[in-house]
Amino acid sequence: MFTGIIEELGVVTKLEREQKNLHLTIKANFTSQLKIDQSVAHNGVCLTVVNIDGEEYTVTAIDETLSKTNLGEIKKGDIINLERGMQMGARLDGHIVQGHVDQTALCTAVTEKKGSWEFSFEYDPDMQNITIEKGSITINGVSLTVVNSKKNSFSVAIIPYTFEHTNFKNIKKGTRVNLEFDVIGKYVKRLTELQ
Repeated sequence: MFTGIIEELGVVTKLEREQKNLHLTIKANFTSQLKIDQSVAHNGVCLTVVNIDGEEYTVTAIDETLSKTNLGEIKKGDIINLERGMQMGARLDGHIVQGHVDQTALCTAVTEKKGSWEFSFEYDPDMQNITIEKGSITINGVSLTVVNSKKNSFSVAIIPYTFEHTNFKNIKKGTRVNLEFDVIGKYVKRLTELQ
């Protein structure tokens, strides 16, 4: 379980293919605090730590994860958003995030708004995920509030702190991002489908 509040940015230092799996080695300041078998969200994707070596740790993404997220497009040197699992009893500053990406979206526009930015995204409506105005969405692991919600598109407003402390500063028109839709909304939608 995560909150969508990014702890730090990691740097991809090594990518190694093994059959259909991809081992990602990440350099992060909190590596010394990690342990093997711990969950860490990488651009919103929950992956298990399988190796630790100094300031770097390794996680493995399987074929299904690579096909449903933007991790298959990651390159050595890329900056990714990192968050360790939520501690029980800690504040929930973002919203409930599972680290299970529902689908990807493409950035369709980045508009500077005199001190903030508006990022617009479009996603495949065939998967029947929904957003609602002022509802929660997780983009590359970042907990955000939806604005301009439409059938298969939406926007988010990004403050300068979020822009500087996440990989939003690297997102441009055409960039593919990971989306995790609000878990409560997903359960409500499923319940109404069963009636």
